[in-house]
Amino acid sequence: MKLNVLVYLSNIKQLAIRMASQLSKTKRTFVALLTVTMAAFVLTGCQSGVLAPMGLVANAEKKLLIAALCVMLIVVVPTIIMSFAFAIMYRKNKKSTYAPDWAHNNWIEAVCWGIPCIIIVILGIWAWNTTHRYDPYRQLDVGGKPMVIQAVSLRWKWLFIYPEQHIATVNRLVIPVNRQIEFQITSDAPMNAFFVPQLTSQIYAMAGMRTRLHAIAQKTGMMPGFSANFSGTGFTDMNFKVYSVPVSVFHHWVAHVASVQNPLTVSAYAQIAKPSTNVKPIMYSAVQPHLFNMILNQFMLPHHNFYKRQANKLVTGV
Repeated sequence: MKLNVLVYLSNIKQLAIRMASQLSKTKRTFVALLTVTMAAFVLTGCQSGVLAPMGLVANAEKKLLIAALCVMLIVVVPTIIMSFAFAIMYRKNKKSTYAPDWAHNNWIEAVCWGIPCIIIVILGIWAWNTTHRYDPYRQLDVGGKPMVIQAVSLRWKWLFIYPEQHIATVNRLVIPVNRQIEFQITSDAPMNAFFVPQLTSQIYAMAGMRTRLHAIAQKTGMMPGFSANFSGTGFTDMNFKVYSVPVSVFHHWVAHVASVQNPLTVSAYAQIAKPSTNVKPIMYSAVQPHLFNMILNQFMLPHHNFYKRQANKLVTGV
């Protein structure tokens, strides 16, 4: 039995020696894999999402994200380096001092606790300033009057009403570049979340409530938008495209939509509000006055089918 234990320990020792001899090769392989992984992450991640901002708020979020990452790397990088350095330095080093009773060092404690505390304070200040400066309800510090767009989450599609232009669309949003947009958002369905990562931050859409979100596109192009909150069977189809276009192109598009002869009446809204999936973009040349408020207020009345009763009034005259 004793002989078997000695043989086992000898095998473990030989294995440890072989692993130590290959340590430098393993380090090189690890560094190479880490470099390739990080490069792939950077190259793919910058093509869309918050790492490819096209709006003022999204750009601020990207800067905050990168700044926070760099500050946190002050702790992460030395920790990773020391993990390997200690393993190599003390693996086989007879010159090191043997101190089995050592338990405390003021300088080490100051570094281990002081630096993270400083980082937390810095990140807290940055996050506080950024979140208050770009509060969704607060108008952005840019000139000009915001253009209002009313967004309604349905099952499972998005309705966008342009009250100033008297048009509406489904699953397509067109905005003028360098013009502040005030989104007024509600829901006529389960709670959802309105999110265009390249344009602005996320905010929830809730029945009977109106949330606000301010944004401005600084570049022309197409940005994907979607619902970021699970809401049922057709949740994955709640995608829409946001087009940021020059002002002249926007006015031309508005004129085109106004000429399609497809008004959004209360009865038409009752049809589009029915559950459906994979809905293609729809354009409405006119909108029932105060439709957004009707949708919003229906949950504050005794019955939740307020817009249906309004549709019956329009049809029957009663």
